Amino acid sequence: MEWKEWEPFYLRIVREMGYSIEKDREAAQILRALLLEGDEYILKEELGAVIERKIYVFGAGPSLEKALERFDFSDGTLIAADGATSALLEFGLVPDIVVTDLDGRIPDLKIANDRGSFVVIHAHGDNIEKMNVYVPLFQRILGTCQTEPLDIVYNFGGFTDGDRAAFLAEALGAREIVLVGFDFGETVGKWSKPGLREHSPVWESKRKKFAFAQELLKWLERNGSAKVTWFQASDL
Repeated sequence: MEWKEWEPFYLRIVREMGYSIEKDREAAQILRALLLEGDEYILKEELGAVIERKIYVFGAGPSLEKALERFDFSDGTLIAADGATSALLEFGLVPDIVVTDLDGRIPDLKIANDRGSFVVIHAHGDNIEKMNVYVPLFQRILGTCQTEPLDIVYNFGGFTDGDRAAFLAEALGAREIVLVGFDFGETVGKWSKPGLREHSPVWESKRKKFAFAQELLKWLERNGSAKVTWFQASDL
């Protein structure tokens, strides 16, 4: 998704979610400065060189647990959306790529990174403080933002960690994207937030995010070059 295609979605999201465009732009600049200072950043081409044609993208929905119990996902590249990283580690899997706005369990994100995962860190107006604290802890970082892209801070489209991970897979050249743990129902998976210990009823802001994520993934299905498959809970 190019910026001109993403911008109308972004402006709707800002309006409906109450975000600040200026804070988002500030966050992108701060992430760029942190990446340059730490010199641990990578470019899109470097990440694209290590992926396979089939990519599994893991969300943190309740069905993720059964999927990880029954399948090994060894025939493709594994991209974990933030909190889903914790679930994969619990089942002995190290994701090839972690996509995060630093809202997941930082110790687990760091473990994955130390074990070889590339980490895609997203900048937005609400995570500036977290970026300042945590970005220096990671290595092999690709930076992303939700405003106009910068030279080393990309915008591939997408809003939540999950759908952004799918748009990343498309941008990296995947031919098939399989979405695992993308339930979008009335229950939020226990890996979605560090404070959750059990699956929880969906709250209003999360419901809005689910709706945008579903809309964006449907756009990707229609307009992307990769085949997008939804790994349904009923398949288990």
